[in-house]
Amino acid sequence: MNMQNMTLNEVRKRGMDALSRELGAVGMLKFMHQFEQGQGNYSTERHPSVDKLRLEKIVADIKRDRKGV
Repeated sequence: MNMQNMTLNEVRKRGMDALSRELGAVGMLKFMHQFEQGQGNYSTERHPSVDKLRLEKIVADIKRDRKGV
């Protein structure tokens, strides 16, 4: 089939079929999740928790994790 004559729905269907065939169902879903828009304003919503973080605490957590404690 000529790509120029295909509708957007046909292109989408063939693309999904190709992803499913090549990556399997789980791989296809992982691939598709990379392009989700999400909701809300991440920058605004993260500030209440991120603003509370202190460099000393972050460094201490990294050192603790590296030791496996």
